[in-house]
Amino acid sequence: MRRFKQVDVFTDKPFLGNPVAVVIDAEGLDSVAMQRIARWTNLSETTFLLPSKVADYRLRIFTPLQELPFAGHPTLGSAHAALESGFVAKKTNLKQECLAGVMELTVDGAEIFVRGPQAKVAEIDSARLARTLGVAAKGFLRVDVGAVWVIAEVASAEALAGAKPDMAALAEASRALDITGVTLFAASGQGDMHVRSFAPAHAIPEDPVCGTGNLSVAAYLRQTGQLQRFGERYRARQGMQLGRDGRVSVRVDAEGVRIGGPSVTRISASAPSGTCAPRSVTTGSSRSFCTESRSSRG
Repeated sequence: MRRFKQVDVFTDKPFLGNPVAVVIDAEGLDSVAMQRIARWTNLSETTFLLPSKVADYRLRIFTPLQELPFAGHPTLGSAHAALESGFVAKKTNLKQECLAGVMELTVDGAEIFVRGPQAKVAEIDSARLARTLGVAAKGFLRVDVGAVWVIAEVASAEALAGAKPDMAALAEASRALDITGVTLFAASGQGDMHVRSFAPAHAIPEDPVCGTGNLSVAAYLRQTGQLQRFGERYRARQGMQLGRDGRVSVRVDAEGVRIGGPSVTRISASAPSGTCAPRSVTTGSSRSFCTESRSSRG
């Protein structure tokens, strides 16, 4: 029996965050089967919960195209699913093993936080990227937190909201620079931040609410000495142009950057191994997923 949840991350209001599909009890699924399931769910990420010898659980993270070493909202949504399902015992401190290493997570009331990988910040030739964005931006830097984002600032939240990138040109430029995509940020009138993340080279024209994008913005602010503009604890909004309204809590300290937020389960199902229909679904959805495993191809 395999359990499945679809979790809305960075929101406590259904359908306003960023969904992740979580396959619980994923032992017996090989990489080919996991990738096939990720293509079927067609979300930005699908994750698979597995036992670990060095952490509370091991997590594998797949886009429709490939496996990722780490990603923010899948990590948080999967931790929510692991705790809610009883895959791990309820506790305030968790450790997650993934391809990027062992990540530390903390439960703080209704929010779960993850400390991201140490960021590697570098300069980048941004001329080609800048022409694709459909809005003036400044201060381009390359930030590697597992995902590799180019970060830049836009003059106002209104200008950022109106940005209409040339997705084909941005995808080509992203592939040429070997980056995930571009995350833009702007200060809002309320002293917080608005963020947009574009990754068309990875089949994600715009990420509704991006964990690694927000990690990268915080690392950018610390690197450039601008963190005091927002404070060591601030909140970013993202996804409004896609009909979402995600809220990302960001905390910066001497050890690095943590991001967090609430999550809410929208679909909960289970299916016997080798079948392609859920045995029970706790919402009105009748979504099915195939859990058939095939032998490894080496």
